[in-house]
Amino acid sequence: MYWLYSSWTILILLVLAIFAALYQYQDTFLFFPDQPESSRVFVQTPNTIGLSYENIFIKTKDGVKINAVFIKQPPNRMGSSPTVLFLHGNAGNVGHRLINAKALHSFCGCNIFLLEWRGFGKSDGLASEYGMKMDAEGGLEFLLSREDIDRRRIIVYGRSLGGGVAVHLAARKAYQDKIFAMILENTFTSIPAMAHTLFPLTKYLPLFMYRNKFLSDHEIMHVTSPSLFISGQADTLVPPKMINSLYTLCGSIMKRIECFESGTHNGTWQCYGYYEAINRFLAEVVEFNQVHHPTKTPDPAPAR
Repeated sequence: MYWLYSSWTILILLVLAIFAALYQYQDTFLFFPDQPESSRVFVQTPNTIGLSYENIFIKTKDGVKINAVFIKQPPNRMGSSPTVLFLHGNAGNVGHRLINAKALHSFCGCNIFLLEWRGFGKSDGLASEYGMKMDAEGGLEFLLSREDIDRRRIIVYGRSLGGGVAVHLAARKAYQDKIFAMILENTFTSIPAMAHTLFPLTKYLPLFMYRNKFLSDHEIMHVTSPSLFISGQADTLVPPKMINSLYTLCGSIMKRIECFESGTHNGTWQCYGYYEAINRFLAEVVEFNQVHHPTKTPDPAPAR
């Protein structure tokens, strides 16, 4: 009887140890700051593709120093142009998003604020759900403190994992009236839902076993900012049905969804009509605000 009791004790302790190890090392399955190799050493700068920029370091509320690259419109347009707070995915660094940023800068006439997550690129710290949310809040607060941009036209733009952070930011009551629009691209409903998709056996894990949750399907119901959902129908990593669910759940009364049949997880921004869809949405947001939120309506921008 004593032997049987001891065996069960050992088995329970072994299972608990396995679960503890899985919980502790979940970050390594979600965040890939070293992919591709040298991503923590070399960060391509905008001047290499003909863009002037401002290199910025921000200290977050929890004391972590993070990097950001600010690509601005020419001085005569900078103050009247929208500013995109660009929240990238779970691998690489801001330098890997420069071609996309340049296209947004050129075709959509926006200032682009590329935020680097803690633990990525030139930012200090280690990545985590809590930390990334703090990083995004720090980036938004920094933009709201700038007097050389139109602070009524800040667009929160999140792709893939960055979409989960964008939803959190837009759902926070403190920021709801400070965000001009939210754009989500190929993002998920939650990390547990993604785990169930990639590893079916994880459906038996209780929620508390997930170190990072990113429960966007819950938070997005509190989003009131005009929202655009961009879905690459050829995405083989995040099922397109997830962003459709987020679109349905979104609490905003002004929301749109754009689907691109050939759009892959990381390549939808290269699809024909992508930037036209964003411009069309932003023009609708201006019209919407003229009716519903006149104080948010910016003055006409100078001719480009």
